[in-house]
Amino acid sequence: MRRLRTTADVRDASDDTLVRWAAQALSSGGAAWEHRGAVAVHAPCLTRRRRLVLSGPAEGVASLLAAHGRGVELRPLLSRELALEVADLMPTPWVEDKPFGWMDRSGTLDLPDEACWLSTTDDVEPLLREANPDSWAWPGEKGVRRWAGVHEGDRLVATAAEAWSSADVGFMMGVAVHPSHKGRGLGRRVCQFVASSLLNLYGTCALFVENYNAPAIALYRKLGFAHRDVTTLLPAV
Repeated sequence: MRRLRTTADVRDASDDTLVRWAAQALSSGGAAWEHRGAVAVHAPCLTRRRRLVLSGPAEGVASLLAAHGRGVELRPLLSRELALEVADLMPTPWVEDKPFGWMDRSGTLDLPDEACWLSTTDDVEPLLREANPDSWAWPGEKGVRRWAGVHEGDRLVATAAEAWSSADVGFMMGVAVHPSHKGRGLGRRVCQFVASSLLNLYGTCALFVENYNAPAIALYRKLGFAHRDVTTLLPAV
């Protein structure tokens, strides 16, 4: 089992955008390892969770999970297909938590004119509380870097954030459209603006999405994002 000391080491060991995104934790108390082609990144606080992000061949991932996957509130995060394989290989039982979606894309994307980065976030929190109270990103939260928006007159009617980006994977969260303005393409405009900006800056853009949110998944697919199921594993009680 080999320790990976830098984000460059992680990139050399894996081309999976999920672990490349998690590698940002190496600059804030995290750690990473490689074993038999598999990679694990321990992120002490990433999108509000203490995570162990895993990718690679199932046998190597199972060894990494056995060595580093125990701990209070630690959430092993990996693709759902891999999680089901790994669970069968573990000497002690693990169970799958609720699956959700990881979506990513690379390349370039046209920058729409209607959206912009916000100079102030005063209107973002009221919009989130109205349109997306379960948002994982909020103004002022650690790791949340900047907010974009679409205005009608002086009113903020759509927003999205850059949050928890790594060195080469930009991350989008906090998407919200005011309920009275839905169905007008505003969500697509603000998401396309953020995704285009992050692609230009990082080369790759990614996001989480709930699997039950079919409209959001459809929107992101139209913007060129590919979807895969991911999940967390929990020790069986």
